[in-house]
Formats: sequence, structure tokens, C-alpha cells
Amino acid sequence: MTPLLDVRGLRKYFPIRGGWLGGAPRMVRAVDGVSFQIASGEVLGLVGESGCGKTTVGRTVLRLLKPTEGSIRFEGEEIAALPDRALRPLRRKMQMIFQDPYASLNPRMRIADIVGEPLRIHRLAAGAALEERVVALLEQVGLGREDLARYPHEFSGGQRQRVGIARALAVSPALLIADEPLSALDVSIQAQVLNLLQDLRERHRLAFLFISHDLHLVRYFSDRVAVMYLGEIVEEAQVEALFTAPRHPYTEALLSAVPIPDPTRKRRRILLPGDVPNPADPPPGCRFHTRCPKAFNRCRVEAPRVTEPAPGHRAACHLAE
Repeated sequence: MTPLLDVRGLRKYFPIRGGWLGGAPRMVRAVDGVSFQIASGEVLGLVGESGCGKTTVGRTVLRLLKPTEGSIRFEGEEIAALPDRALRPLRRKMQMIFQDPYASLNPRMRIADIVGEPLRIHRLAAGAALEERVVALLEQVGLGREDLARYPHEFSGGQRQRVGIARALAVSPALLIADEPLSALDVSIQAQVLNLLQDLRERHRLAFLFISHDLHLVRYFSDRVAVMYLGEIVEEAQVEALFTAPRHPYTEALLSAVPIPDPTRKRRRILLPGDVPNPADPPPGCRFHTRCPKAFNRCRVEAPRVTEPAPGHRAACHLAE
């Protein structure tokens, strides 16, 4: 089966200025050789520390950022090098839910205009039909007709995120990229919005790239999980396989930090020494070796290749071989 989204060798570098003597510009390797696939109706969770490149992956897949290198195939069509004009029809099929539900909404626009704008841009509805379509979208996310004339500042954080979800659904996309969609919300509101996303996924058979640092949410919502470290995917597996039998030391460290809601059970915490290396100057060999408690000499000089120690379970670690 052809995947809905097929990303191969994706790279996104950002130039930074040279030194005082005007040397050549250096490159921040925000995303450095990322590959993954998402099928129709599937949720891929993308996790990792802040600054590992998760958001850049999402924005580059949507072509909000132009990739430095690599292939992005959506519904079998290569879109990595498409000009902006040719991307417009694809915008209907790929939408994004942003992290900050207030910053992503225009404070000068009414909710009717915010949710209706994609319909007008793509000429999907006008007049009374447009208003009824907007009302239907708001009702899907738990709002209603009485909210049409209100402005973003009149809503709570959870309600604003519902508006953002309604806007993303307006053009009936096949893929939603959800970039930390719950991190700005209170825990009780997080549960409501996550259940809403789950319901919409089942109702519309939506595929998701679900970007988050909250492993509890990722485990609940995702089918598969990819773990990123310093611009690379170091492990990918079905959700239960990754949480019960991780094959990469970085994944083990992440999971050890997840609280267990049972006072009778204890988990050994794996504390990683040092800081994440500079993405403009990544270490040689395995990028995780400077912090890895299991590193040995080979890790310092040879980058690990991606292997499949179990069916559907991939890891970039010499120990996984």
C-alpha cells in the first residue's frame, strides 16, 4: 500500500554567521536525514527533547519551510521542490494545528472569519452556505452559532485551540500535523481536546503527525512513535513495543523520566550527563555518545546505521545490531 506521506532523507539546515574574521557561514543542522512514513488514518507520534528538530520536521513537511535536501511524497506526488503556486491545491489536504492557540489566531478577526477564511481562499463555499459550513465545523469541536461574532480574546485557551482545530478541518484535509497542540493547556482541558482529536480522527479517518514531548499523551493517541535526538530519528516502533521494549539508550532515558501513577511501583531514573550538543557542530560518530551511559569506543568514531532488531522496530544504535 502506498503511504499517504513518505519522507526520505529530509534535511533542513539554517545558516548562521561566521566568526569575527568573516569566515564562511556555519549551518545549524536542525533536521539531518529524517525518514518516516504515515498511512491513511494512522497517527505517528514524534517525540524528543526541546530543540531536537520536531517542529522543524512538521513545518518542512508542510512546506512552510523549504527543505535543504530530501524527498517528501504526499499521495505519491513529490512535493519537496514544488513551487509555491503548485502547492496551493495540496494545502487543502495537509493542515497544521499550532502550539499556541492564541498566537495562531488573528486577534482582529471574528471566529466566523477565522474558520471561514480557508473556505473562501479555496472557493469551497460562499454566502449563507459558508456560514452554515462554519457553524457545522464549530459544532464538531464543541462550539456553536453563538460564537460566530466573538473574537479570540473572549475565549479560554481550550476554546481557542478548538477554533484552531475547526479551522484546520475546514478544507477536509487527509493529514493534520499537530505541533504540541496541548502543551499550552491545563491538564483537564488537555484531556478534553485530546478526546476531541481522537473522535475527529475516527470520524474523518484523519492521519496525524503528532508532535509532543508528553509521552503519556503520545502513548494514548499514537499508533507508532518516532524518537528524535539532535536532528535525527534514533528509534521508531509500534507504540506498545517502544514503551515496553525500547532498543535505544536515549529512548530508555526518556521513558525512565515518565512518572508512574502507582506509589507501590518504582522506576530507576536514568540521568543523562551534560547538555545536548550544538546542532551546528554535532559530535562525530553517534550523536548521542557524549551523554550515553552505554557508549563504547566504536560509538565515538562510527555513526550507527538503522537496523531492525524486531519486525517494524527500527533503531540507530550499535547495540541494537
